[in-house]
Amino acid sequence: MTLELKDVCYSFVNEKKERNQVVAGLNLTVCQGEFVSMIGKSGTGKSTILRLITGLLHPEKGTISVNGKSVELGDVGYMPQRDLLLPWRTIIDNIMIAGEVQKGLTITKEKARGWLDRVGLLEYENALPKELSGGMRQRAAFVRTLLTGKEILLLDEPFGALDALTKKEMQTWLLSIWQELDQTVLFITHDLEEAVYMSDRIVLLSSNRSLEEISVDLPRPRTKEMQHSTELVRQRQELEKKIAYDYG
Repeated sequence: MTLELKDVCYSFVNEKKERNQVVAGLNLTVCQGEFVSMIGKSGTGKSTILRLITGLLHPEKGTISVNGKSVELGDVGYMPQRDLLLPWRTIIDNIMIAGEVQKGLTITKEKARGWLDRVGLLEYENALPKELSGGMRQRAAFVRTLLTGKEILLLDEPFGALDALTKKEMQTWLLSIWQELDQTVLFITHDLEEAVYMSDRIVLLSSNRSLEEISVDLPRPRTKEMQHSTELVRQRQELEKKIAYDYG
């Protein structure tokens, strides 16, 4: 599945009744099986772009399509910053929610248990979210997103609230799942090292609403050792310079 945004514009009206343009003339293509990260300082429209792609928001101008067809609500999988697990439902019941709300989608308990087993959560299938660590909750939330059956996944800072060690473990875990399933991923992060380590390509959004695309020259599959490689550090430093220039 290829995701394409052409000349997309979006603005909102603030409390003073002033129109604030968040996205202006955005052009972006994410190809089948590609892992693309989107970075930029706060206010450059990253989360807004994901909501536009999901269909939760509608562009004032331009088009958003999946394989040439205009995107509609429910066409892509979306995982927000918070896990949003329902506190009164067990983990297995939480990850099966898509089958309850998505027309034509059936998720069996056998399938759900299979995925819980693959991500190391099978023994917690009957636990409540409050009984799991942050990393475990994020794994459950990601499985819930996978079980929607969508080939395009939008991930909005899914590891932002995790400690550094858990975050690195989750990065490696997510890459292993992505490489196996060959899904298309658009990933938002503020962590430049994470962006370099995870991505095929990085999209840098600037405060003037311009966009710069940067290729990541690290081989796949990515290994834990690459997280400390000189090449990763070099590319992260280049990103730091570009973002510092935007602040200047």
